[in-house]
This record gives sequence, structure tokens and C-alpha cells, in this order.
Amino acid sequence: MSTALTRLVTCGSVDDGKSTLIGRLLVETDSVPHDTVDSAKKIRRTGSTIPAGDIDFSLLTDGLEAEREQGITIDVAYRSMNLRNGNRLIIADAPGHEQYTRNMVVAASRANIALVLVDATRGIRTQTLRHTAICSLAGVERIVIVINKLDAVEYGQEIYDGLVSELQAKIAHLKIKELIAIPVSALAGDNVSSPSTRLDWYKGPTLLGAIEE
Repeated sequence: MSTALTRLVTCGSVDDGKSTLIGRLLVETDSVPHDTVDSAKKIRRTGSTIPAGDIDFSLLTDGLEAEREQGITIDVAYRSMNLRNGNRLIIADAPGHEQYTRNMVVAASRANIALVLVDATRGIRTQTLRHTAICSLAGVERIVIVINKLDAVEYGQEIYDGLVSELQAKIAHLKIKELIAIPVSALAGDNVSSPSTRLDWYKGPTLLGAIEE
């Protein structure tokens, strides 16, 4: 029996939490070697606020030393993940900085799913719209709007609803086959691979569930 392959690209502005989100997905699906996870508990970026002993999930997708020093993603980092339904997922963690936008175009052109992250504390930004437009033009079949860092806004439904409505209005001119929105906290793990009681007002799928569909 052949294994179905899905390609996913993460999009959005710098510091919206893409690397942390993908790192958590990798850990929670046991797709990272344990020694690599142990290393992510010990290594810290300059200025990191992650407590010692906790996993810095963002380190699991940032492969270049220059990226770790600057705290940004320069190139597209590819990772493989086994989904719970037995299918295989190839994740492309795209750079968020404007000057590296071209690095994500090829990844978008090959993707079946795009995760467009929005920092709930910062709102819709230029790269949010630019990356969404690129994914639409590249013909990505499913675009998932991930409103991240809900923990930083006390899991407020009004903030989530407002951001989703704002983004939908700004991308209404794009031809998107399927668009869904999901509230998460990549840092705290809310609604990433399992439902969160702190987001009990949300009745849709978890992020991992939406990917596996």
C-alpha cells in the first residue's frame, strides 16, 4: 500500500511563530529524534525567554547557524512528518522577512496546504497579505489562517473573530479554493494537535486535524 504525500508551506510575517508551531507539531507527532529534542531543551538563542529545561520548538526548524544568531528564518527549512492517519507530510517552513520572500515561492508552488500565521497581538501585516496572495497565485488548494499567540490575548474570541473578518475582507479578491481559520497558541500548545479547554468557544478542528483532512 502506497503512502499518500502532502506538502505544506508555512507563511506569514517574521515573529508570527511559524517555526515554533511547526516544531511543536513535529514533537507532538513524535517526528523528531529524541536527542534533537533534548538539545532544544539546552540551546538558547540570544535574548530567549524560554525557561531552561523547556523545549525551544523554533530550533527544530531553523537549520542555519546564521538564522539562530539572528533569530530569523532565512532559507526554507524542510521537514518530514508522519501523520496519525499514516500519510506523510513534507513541511516547508518559509522565511517571514520581506527580503527573503522569493525563497518561499517555490515551496508555495509545490504545496497542497498553506498555513498563514497571524500574531494575535500584532494583527494583519504586509507579509500576511503578500504570502496569502502568493499561495493563491500558486494554486494552493487549502489555505489555513492560523491565528497564533491566543495565550497573549487571554484567548479572546472577539480578537480572533476580528482578525479573521479583517483578513477575509482584505483577501476577498483572491481566488482561494478552500479557506479555513483556526485559533492556536503554538507556545502553550493550545489547539495544535488536541483541543484546548481555554478555547472552548471554538468548535472547529485542531490544526493537526485540519491538516490530516
